[in-house]
Amino acid sequence: MEIGFDGYALGGLSVGEDKAAMWEVVGEIAPLMPAAQPRYLMGVGTPEDLIEGIALGVDMFDCVLPTRNGRNGQAFTSFWKAEHQECTWAQDRRPLDESCGCSVCARHSRAYLRHLYLSSEMLSSVLLSHHNLAFFLDTMRRVRQSIRSGKFMQFRQEFTETISSGVE
Repeated sequence: MEIGFDGYALGGLSVGEDKAAMWEVVGEIAPLMPAAQPRYLMGVGTPEDLIEGIALGVDMFDCVLPTRNGRNGQAFTSFWKAEHQECTWAQDRRPLDESCGCSVCARHSRAYLRHLYLSSEMLSSVLLSHHNLAFFLDTMRRVRQSIRSGKFMQFRQEFTETISSGVE
């Protein structure tokens, strides 16, 4: 801190440690970092991790998760992580996430996305990655809104319960 960097990074915490150990370290270090400079947690990126990191004072994150998981058939939704090989989606005409406003959810059904994935169509990776990025951006928009309104802790609890429940 004596050098006066424009921001500070925490790294090496998501390479094998269990979550409890990672959050313990972040919880100890983040408050020691200057609040006026951005605090960046490298390589951490599940939606739940973003929320927990923010609660501990982290400002920025980066992770390949939204696109890597999209390329491998997984979509992040407001209710859980959806896997596209789900047989229940074979005839499901609903959007991937009914509360999502992204162009993928506006245009394509679960059945179609499942078909693309099972057919090994490259479009599946593109669409799921696009949706995942839109989901993450919307989540962060909602976080900022909850912070501005003084309701972040309530948002955190509701978000975590909803994601963990896996119920639409």
